[in-house]
Parts: sequence; structure tokens; C-alpha cells
Amino acid sequence: MLHNIFDYPFLFVLSLLFLLQPILQQGLHLITKFEEEIMLEMSRLAKKNLPSVIAALETNSPTATPFSLAVLIFEFLNENSGFMKAVLGPKGDLTFQTRLKDFMWKTLFGNDPNALIKEENLLVPGQYLASYISSAHIGVIQQWLNSGRKESPQEMAQILSTITVNGPFFAAGLKKQILR
Repeated sequence: MLHNIFDYPFLFVLSLLFLLQPILQQGLHLITKFEEEIMLEMSRLAKKNLPSVIAALETNSPTATPFSLAVLIFEFLNENSGFMKAVLGPKGDLTFQTRLKDFMWKTLFGNDPNALIKEENLLVPGQYLASYISSAHIGVIQQWLNSGRKESPQEMAQILSTITVNGPFFAAGLKKQILR
């Protein structure tokens, strides 16, 4: 007696997955390729604009205008918001988030003489500082994406600059401005 494959849901799903495997692999390949393109573009933006970030830190009021790099990154995220929301969302790609944190580590502490943070100047271990900064930045980006991007990229750059430069206690109104 022959049985219909639909009589065995597990076999049906298994057969379906087997048939769809090439399509799923191609889809995953495309997602990975787009993630790499996102990382390359953010790296390009960072390398091009890092000198202006360093210059802004050396002024008397570094949060008076949002960092140009932060504005560019938020504009880029805004243009790619659908994809970014998917990969950074609750069911997103954790490997992408890890790669994003690695990108931030390299941008902050890279071997480049123009690195934003010099390891010899650190007051806390670098790996903890990098983890704190990257997790905080990704969290702010996730909140912005998941709440519908109500603020403009310029407003988000100002928010993130204020928190990053002066710290969360200052941003919460608990402490006076730290820098100059």
C-alpha cells in the first residue's frame, strides 16, 4: 500500500527543505553579500571622516554639532533601514551584530595611526570599553530602527554624540558636562 507524503508531515517538510535547499543557500549567500557591502560602506565612511571626528573632540564643545561621521552613518542606516532592521532586530543575524562590533573595535582601536582611541591613553581595559561602546551604539540604532525612525539622522547623531562624548549620566541630567 502506497502512502501519500502528506500523510507524514515530517517527511513532507523534510522533502520540501531538500527541494528548497539551493534556493535557501542562494538567499543566505545574498544576505551575507549585502551584509559585507554594508560593512564596507560603513568602513569607507569611517576612514574618510575619522579626522573630522578627532578634530571635533578637540574643540571646546564637541556636541554643539553632531559628528559628521555619526550623521553619515545614520543617513546610511536610514537609506538601508529595511535590511538593517531585519539583521539587527530580535530575530536578526547575531553574526552580523558580532561583525559590526568587530568593525567598531577596529575603527576605535585599529593599528592605524589615526585610530580614534590610543590604547596607551585608556583608563579601563580596551576590550571592556569597546564592548560598552559597541553595545550601546548598536542598542541606540536598534531602538531607532524598531521605533520607526521618528528622529532624523541628524537628531540621532546629536543624541548619540551627546551620550558618547559626555556619558549616560550627563545625558540623564545627573552630571554636568564632562568635557571642557
